[in-house]
Amino acid sequence: MMRKLLVIIVVGVFATLGSSAQSTFKVKPTISILGDSYSTFRGYIPEEYATWYSSSSLDRTDVIDVKQTWWWKTIKDGGFKLGVNDSYSGATISYYGYNDEDYTDRSFITRLPRLGNPDIILIFGATNDSWTGGRIGEYQYSDFKRSDLFTYRPALAKLLQSAQERYPNVKLYFIINTELLNEITESTKVICNHYGVEYIELQDIEKLNGHPNIKGMTAISKQVLKVLEKK
Repeated sequence: MMRKLLVIIVVGVFATLGSSAQSTFKVKPTISILGDSYSTFRGYIPEEYATWYSSSSLDRTDVIDVKQTWWWKTIKDGGFKLGVNDSYSGATISYYGYNDEDYTDRSFITRLPRLGNPDIILIFGATNDSWTGGRIGEYQYSDFKRSDLFTYRPALAKLLQSAQERYPNVKLYFIINTELLNEITESTKVICNHYGVEYIELQDIEKLNGHPNIKGMTAISKQVLKVLEKK
């Protein structure tokens, strides 16, 4: 009888300790980034991708340490884990690129499947779609043809639709840059609302050569964290 009682006590103690450990050591959410030059840093994106930020880019920016980037600060300050950063400098959401070139190989749509197994995906794009002149297109939410994806609205719809299909139960956010063409900004809001994707519209981002400097990176991080921490 005493032996049985001892076993019950020991099992109870371990069960209590296990429950306590689970409540103390919660798994932190993993964030993956799908972006363009604003989210690059050499050594933290695929080696073959074009990058804007690096430890030797002082000739064009004061951001020369990965710890100064908006995404590193967001993950560190928010207590998240970094999954995949798939950011390609100059990349567009649509297939249409600079100088009338085909950017299918680096478009957000093409790179979407490379984000690993995150809990949260931050999509930060549309800047280059704006800078290339903004082929806007029509609102379209199904029956996408390849030719449709050379314009912004169908391409963004295809991207968000594909993201929700490929990453069920993953929280998606779209970060909207400042100083975009009005049509790009407004189209992004309409399409995000259609798919129920929350967008984060940035305000007052300081830039150098069109890209966030240290102050700008800090401002982006704070604005993104303000939204993430509400969840």
